Amino acid sequence: MTQERNRYIVALGAPWRRGVSAIRRSRDSPRLREQLRSATRQRDRARRRIDRLVERAAVLRADRADARAQSDENRRLYIELLKGALTHTLYRPLDIGARSDYVKRELDDEQARVLGRDWPQFAQTMVGVARLENIQHCIETVLRDNVPGDFIETGIWRGGTVIFMRGLLRAHGDPPERLVFAADSFQGLPVANAEEYPADAPFEHINKPRAGRRPDALDPSLLAVSRRDVQRNFELYGLYDDRVRFLEGWFRDTLPTVRDRSWAVIRLDGDFYESTMDALTNLYPNLSVGGFLVVDDFAIGACREAVDDYRREHGIEEPIRRVDWTAVYWRRET
Repeated sequence: MTQERNRYIVALGAPWRRGVSAIRRSRDSPRLREQLRSATRQRDRARRRIDRLVERAAVLRADRADARAQSDENRRLYIELLKGALTHTLYRPLDIGARSDYVKRELDDEQARVLGRDWPQFAQTMVGVARLENIQHCIETVLRDNVPGDFIETGIWRGGTVIFMRGLLRAHGDPPERLVFAADSFQGLPVANAEEYPADAPFEHINKPRAGRRPDALDPSLLAVSRRDVQRNFELYGLYDDRVRFLEGWFRDTLPTVRDRSWAVIRLDGDFYESTMDALTNLYPNLSVGGFLVVDDFAIGACREAVDDYRREHGIEEPIRRVDWTAVYWRRET
């Protein structure tokens, strides 16, 4: 070890030796000793400052985590209240409207409302809680994954689901360049064109005069909600602004006007084969990869047939996932 050290000394030569000599002479220098003490004090002060900054940073991180947790809890509470208000499940007595004999026989009032098995008198949506939670899952997923595109529902009734879409955007900080489209005739259901779309033949009786309507026929007046009434519902929740766009008219006329837009979530609630196919044809091609297609009326034969035909024709193989007794969805993969 000593030999190796000596070799380094020889290699360094005179400059190193002069440096060593200067250090030895400086040991007795008062000025240098004071400089050393001053440097030591500055180092100690710097260490104390660093320690204080580290402690402060830890406190700020804890405060930020608490604030984030509180913000998340406030968001969760707002969303839950919004779901309860839109479905009218917050209030008693329950808002129970028209429902089938099967529902009356098999479900109590609360189950019927939660599952969306009735036509409520006052609620802004007739879909159940599970279907709103599905929309929440879809929207929060595309926001988290930065899937580009807007949100649309085709067939909005009193506007509850699109109000919920707009509320979710607000709850998540109103990310820029996201719009909510509400497509509806605001006149109720169209007249079924069974000649061109045979699957819609069961709907032919719906728009007949009351005297000629089947006893179990749907009363189309229950589905005719004016655009002004829907806008007022948005306003009641403080959610009507320039992020909300209405598409008023029959789907075959309005949806081609937005077929060039990009979509992140598409929700179909058109009942008929024709209405469902109009929506798929005009909207699905621009559904972003990672976006969601939701079908509310899959339990209706005509709607299901339209979905099956479109998927088969376009080679769509993503698995269909069930939401509840009537709604399904899938996430676009390619």
